Amino acid sequence: MEKKNQLYEGKAKKVFETDDPEVLIVSYKDDATAFNGQKKGSITGKGVINNQMSNLLMRVLETKGVPTHYVEELNERETAVKRVTILPLEVIIRNISAGSFSKRYGVEEGIVFDAPTIEFSYKNDDLGDPLINDDHIYALKLCTREELETVKKYAFLVNDLLKEVWGRCGITLVDFKIEFGRVKDGSIVLADEISPDTCRLWDSETGKKLDKDRFRRDLGGVEEAYQEVMGRLKQAL
Repeated sequence: MEKKNQLYEGKAKKVFETDDPEVLIVSYKDDATAFNGQKKGSITGKGVINNQMSNLLMRVLETKGVPTHYVEELNERETAVKRVTILPLEVIIRNISAGSFSKRYGVEEGIVFDAPTIEFSYKNDDLGDPLINDDHIYALKLCTREELETVKKYAFLVNDLLKEVWGRCGITLVDFKIEFGRVKDGSIVLADEISPDTCRLWDSETGKKLDKDRFRRDLGGVEEAYQEVMGRLKQAL
């Protein structure tokens, strides 16, 4: 597969065309950002871990009935993926209060919800990715009602599956952000990535944070936390 023109460079990844118009190559960077790009830095080896971890988890999800954009891991930093039109929505599932949820509603971190919650952010950096509800999504024509129901169904299924996988690693899945897109035939698939950048992960016994919050909050040991999560995942799977 031949890597061609760069189409896009974001906060954490670069995307390239290939000789197949329906397949792109995603290259993961070590760059790290937080607070909508206000805080910037680098986490050594993050791109390698996020690429390989995301691919590993997407392969697991595929076997459980969640369609994804994953095609093939090309090397430690690059993966071939299906070309998708990303829905301009960040889909957030929360199992435990933390992060912006705790700040927004003035509650302490660590409250275990009776059932997982779902929320949507409008993917727009200029607007700060504001929260958006179903009716606003339809009003802005970001997706159809049928597509949103599909997104919700897959998001909750992903949560169930990831909770089980992380549980085997001695890790509690607090919350996570995922994205979906349309492939050529119009069907909805899971896209983007699943990693400590996009999941809030706590050690099940100690509550130690093993995710990007270590970078956001200057807790130190960021690289070590990412490596620990990857090591546990490889052992569990």
